[in-house]
Amino acid sequence: MDTTAYDDDIAAWALEQAQLLRAGQLGLIDAEQIAEELIGLSLSERRGISSRFVVLQHHLLKWQYQPERCSASWRNTIRVQRRAIERILKRTPSLRHLLDDPEWQEENWDDAVDRTARETGLDPATLPERCPWSMAQLRDEQFLP
Repeated sequence: MDTTAYDDDIAAWALEQAQLLRAGQLGLIDAEQIAEELIGLSLSERRGISSRFVVLQHHLLKWQYQPERCSASWRNTIRVQRRAIERILKRTPSLRHLLDDPEWQEENWDDAVDRTARETGLDPATLPERCPWSMAQLRDEQFLP
């Protein structure tokens, strides 16, 4: 079987690798590259949930620090992010450990504060150094600061 090189066409390569695996032709698979892709998939899921938390915290900060500008759009973004987070956690329960990881939480918070300061013009020194909301509050569809 002629196979497509990973660097030539990743989509064709992936389909061919799946066919080889299903056919039990393990000697023909590109095991090292498959392993790299699986690691990449895991990292992508982790980046995805982090991104959702940053956007959520960013909008909660705007909601708290710019109440005169609160809008249905902000409320919708908060709702969408929460729902997406719950879907990710349902689909990838192994990521739940991140919710208890202080370093992960701090990285997300730092990104949310930076984004909020750049977008709103608020002085980052006026924003909390640490996230003032619990993980339960962040995930609670009814919670708004």
